[in-house]
Amino acid sequence: MSLEAAVAAPFRDRGRERLGEGEFVVALSLDRDWFTPDQAKRLVDVAAGRGLLSREGDDLVAEFDPAGVAVPDGFVPDESVLREQSTFERVLSALTDAGVEKQTAVAAINERQRELGVTIEAAAVLYARGRGVAVGDVAERALAELED
Repeated sequence: MSLEAAVAAPFRDRGRERLGEGEFVVALSLDRDWFTPDQAKRLVDVAAGRGLLSREGDDLVAEFDPAGVAVPDGFVPDESVLREQSTFERVLSALTDAGVEKQTAVAAINERQRELGVTIEAAAVLYARGRGVAVGDVAERALAELED
């Protein structure tokens, strides 16, 4: 996943699992020239929203093992990593990663939504669980969206 690789790179470069936010932004924008400083800050927000990073004071803490993430030579993340995925997109991504054809999944999710009269996110989570695809963190997000 390119988001994980982009987030892991500064931690891997420095051999640590905790970096100051400014140090993280500099690593991505000046050291690697992958993003502008504003984009690097946006990446922090996206990664925190996905549970990859947490904030402790002015520090960013990796909530995964950065050393365990491959960052291939010549890797440059696509700007799409800066876009927060919706709950539906995350479930759909998990389904396609599990080998379900995208068109098949979307059709089945739409049918489930129509049958049950629930949100598309809830229908997607139900479909994924029915297929045995783990979407625990996404399911919690879908539940939170229902409660809002």
